[in-house]
Amino acid sequence: MSGISWYIFRQLGWGTAVVAVVLTLIVWLTQSLQFLQFIINKGLALSDWLKLTTLLLPSFIVVILPSALFFVVLFVYNKLIVDRELVVVQAAGMSRWGVAAPALIAAGAAVVAGYALSLFGVPASYRGFREEQWNLKANASQVLIREGAFNTLADGLTVYVRERGRGGELEGVIVHDARERDRTITLTAAHGALGQGDNGPRLVLENGSRQELPAGTGNISVLYFDSYGLDLDDIGSTPADRYADNRERSTLDLLSTRESDTQTVQKVARMHAEAHQRLSGPATALGYTLVALMFLLTGGTDRRAQIERIAGAVGVIILLQALALGAMNLAARASAFVPLMYVVSLVPVAVGLYMIAAPDRPWISSAATRHSRA
Repeated sequence: MSGISWYIFRQLGWGTAVVAVVLTLIVWLTQSLQFLQFIINKGLALSDWLKLTTLLLPSFIVVILPSALFFVVLFVYNKLIVDRELVVVQAAGMSRWGVAAPALIAAGAAVVAGYALSLFGVPASYRGFREEQWNLKANASQVLIREGAFNTLADGLTVYVRERGRGGELEGVIVHDARERDRTITLTAAHGALGQGDNGPRLVLENGSRQELPAGTGNISVLYFDSYGLDLDDIGSTPADRYADNRERSTLDLLSTRESDTQTVQKVARMHAEAHQRLSGPATALGYTLVALMFLLTGGTDRRAQIERIAGAVGVIILLQALALGAMNLAARASAFVPLMYVVSLVPVAVGLYMIAAPDRPWISSAATRHSRA
């Protein structure tokens, strides 16, 4: 790589890294705010919130990286044109391919990083996110019990708490347990706490009474206690029963899934669309880069026409993103539309390579000349 190529590549690399980090942090902050209420209600530490939301970063980066590279390519090459550095470089004998090479190398690195994240990083991190979220919900000390309301924790099990402390302490507890058909149990206690038993969550009550009403009889037995433990092991489902989201499944798993008793045609189509999105999406980094180069390197070096070129490049990228979203939605409905996802990703690559390889069009050169003379 020549000195000027390394100079351009260095600017592209640092610029893309800075823009990607800034945009990722902005998206991360906006998205992570929705988990604050979850953390506050469960009385969790800030470290739990930070760990939970950090696992979402790879999914943000894989989407942001192509756009970040596109805008940095626009900025760097536009600066080369405005400062007349591009004219000097071309006058020194560097071809258009030589000028475009640093951006193409950067785009290739972005494509490799995108595939690594899309195929491996995002599924693994999102799986960790779902598991961490599940653990926080399933942990006995984090069972969500709203104070001042009747909370249905399971079928036949209702809990009322007058007040809940941040450490899981409960005040003024009423439990109505009708999980067994042959009897109904009502517990009242002055104090309580959520804990973890051998078989799952456990509610420990203090200073209260236990009223049991057998089915078919009117005889109520009452027991006063200083301490009483109630197992909550049937709350929700077990971790093994947790349904895996498409984003946390491996690409091979998504592609190999076929219609069955548990998977409908619609679900299979969504799985296949997710898999093909991982396979086609990272190529947009190269396509976006070529769109920027196509507009900036094939239309002359007149500085006064730069705004139109930049606006045209941005407009094309917006259109491509809209088409990619539409193709993804169509593929999620029917697998027959999957090829559209590859068309949207690869057509900009083919057109961009052709435009850069082709000589300047006569009408472009003459238009640029007239514009400069005016």
